[in-house]
Formats: sequence, C-alpha cells, structure tokens
Amino acid sequence: MKFVIQRVSHASVTVEGQTIGAIGKGFLVLIGIADTDTKEIADKMIKKMTGLRIFADDEGKTNRSLADVGGELLLVSQFTLYADCKKGNRPSFMRAGRPDMANAMCGYIVGECKKLVSKVETGSFGADMQVELLNDGPFTILLDSDEIMG
Repeated sequence: MKFVIQRVSHASVTVEGQTIGAIGKGFLVLIGIADTDTKEIADKMIKKMTGLRIFADDEGKTNRSLADVGGELLLVSQFTLYADCKKGNRPSFMRAGRPDMANAMCGYIVGECKKLVSKVETGSFGADMQVELLNDGPFTILLDSDEIMG
C-alpha cells in the first residue's frame, strides 16, 4: 500500500465538471493498493498518516498532527502509484490491486479515517478525476507499507 500525502491549504476533486469532494487545510492523500494489501496494513498506514506531525506549531516547527490543527482529508484512489517503468516507456500496472479488491480496501480506509477525522472527502473510484490542490510548503510524504510494516 502506498499513500502520497500532500499537506494542503485546500484541495478538491472533480468528475465530469462536478466537484465531488473538497477540503480546506489538511491532507490530500493519493492511495495505491496492491493485491497483497490487508486491513492490518491499512490500519497501520492510517495510524501513521493521521499521526504525522507535519503542521507548524507556534514556534514554526513541524510539531502538530492533523487532529491538532483540525485538519481534513481528501482521499483519492490512484492505481498508477504501482506503475512499473523498468522496461520500455509504457508503464505496467500489474502490481496494482484488482479493481474489486482495491475498491473494497479504499472503502475500508475511508471508513476508518471517518472514525478519526471530522471531515473526510473522497474521489470516485475508477473515474476520470481532476484533482486540484494548493500544496502547503510544499510538503509531500510517501508512506509505503513495505517500509513501515515490521
């Protein structure tokens, strides 16, 4: 599982000209799911993501978490995070999770995040989405379950 976490001042996702999700200050999270991912992995990723202290405190140090600042989440499924570009110029997506499994796992992640964060918005699984954001910092972190499981 991979989460690309971008600290944002605001972000939104649009499908067919309609805004379907929008947040203010918080995280835009692009989520990549592999077939080997489990709820246990998702739980650890969610705990790590929501606990990240990457918002400034009163002294300007990155010392506050999403909860500390009343931050919001915009979660967007993105199978392209599992692109394999080793051979040729056309990426392979064979490592990405099967759509039915990945959709279910994304639903689980959204549900668990809603237990922890007051505002959680989403993209639309499998849709052609336009994502707009104002990256605050910019501040972008890649969480990879291969690195945090252990």
